[in-house]
Amino acid sequence: MAATLDTTPADDGFAMPGEFEPHSGCWMLWPERPDNWRLSARPVQQAFASVATAIATSEPVSVGVSRRQYANARAMLPAAIRVVELASNDAWMRDVGPTFVRNAAGVIRGVHWQFNAWGGLQGGLYFPWDRDCDVAQKVLEIENRERYRAPFIMEGGALHTDGQGTVITTEECLLHANRNPGLDQGALEILMHEYLGASTIVWLGKGVPNDETDGHIDELMTFVKPGVVLLTWTDSKRDPLYAVCRDAYDRLSQSRDARSRRFTIHKLPQPAPVLITKQEAAGIDASAGTFPRRAGDRMPGSYANLYIGNSVVVMPLLDRRYDRKVAVQLAKLFPRRRIVGVQAREILLGGGGIHCITQQVPAALTAKAGRIGAARATSDASPSR
Repeated sequence: MAATLDTTPADDGFAMPGEFEPHSGCWMLWPERPDNWRLSARPVQQAFASVATAIATSEPVSVGVSRRQYANARAMLPAAIRVVELASNDAWMRDVGPTFVRNAAGVIRGVHWQFNAWGGLQGGLYFPWDRDCDVAQKVLEIENRERYRAPFIMEGGALHTDGQGTVITTEECLLHANRNPGLDQGALEILMHEYLGASTIVWLGKGVPNDETDGHIDELMTFVKPGVVLLTWTDSKRDPLYAVCRDAYDRLSQSRDARSRRFTIHKLPQPAPVLITKQEAAGIDASAGTFPRRAGDRMPGSYANLYIGNSVVVMPLLDRRYDRKVAVQLAKLFPRRRIVGVQAREILLGGGGIHCITQQVPAALTAKAGRIGAARATSDASPSR
């Protein structure tokens, strides 16, 4: 069993690498609960399988599956993907799984956050969430990585880092009363330093409207590489996102990262509003204590909610009018990676996106090798093809 440490990552010289840096693998969970995924999750299982298959062309993929769904998942996933029996309450590996950290010698460890289903009894999305609370430890034991047990609530989708000391998050999420009501902004900054190795925290205001996770950053923006970000964008003043993305742009423009750089901001068009249809809503089982899915509800669609693999970028396909435009934009920004689009409506109908259902495991590189690898992977913003 992997050891649980009584120190913090910062104490031991560990910090979270950027997601664009080399990986040794990726973890996912298998969806099945019928009160969140329509038609007993059959359509979304195909979407998860497509995401896993796309990532597996770039790096090893492991999928945690319940005992009841093991045979089904094994049959739907390629043989190269590892399937392990691992209980959970739902399938949001980004938020319930470990956040991996690395030191200058290339040693990998994991942070196990506290989790309360995005709000606990004051706005949480389902009850109970007890099995989710054990996922991070189980993944770390399978990976044989030592564990830090964080003393506060955090979700992986609530933060982005450049791997060089900068963390970006939102006030809407981390300062929400249903997460850590006894901690103010200053206290949370100290904890992010201790558990992520952050030296600079950039606070954006709100997240994408209708995001039931209370404004996760991964629906709003992501890093391309240090100093360069992608920001969800709309020019429609009638859209609730209009004020949000402009405020985020202003804050990013006025901020500097941990190495005193100004941010280069690339605007990603927002897809047309994704509204749940009557047919889709009718396929979801009602359940007490679970966030309802109702016809006409708008889901927080965003192209920023993507996965950056070693040799691919897996992007959501959400709107035919913008899918190709976004793919071309991403190809220019990630010239050494293949852009793979996956139909993501079914994932979005459950409340999230591709980034939300994945968790990368950083490669065990030394700091010098990591810098070289990251530079090669994201060297410039000009297309190589």
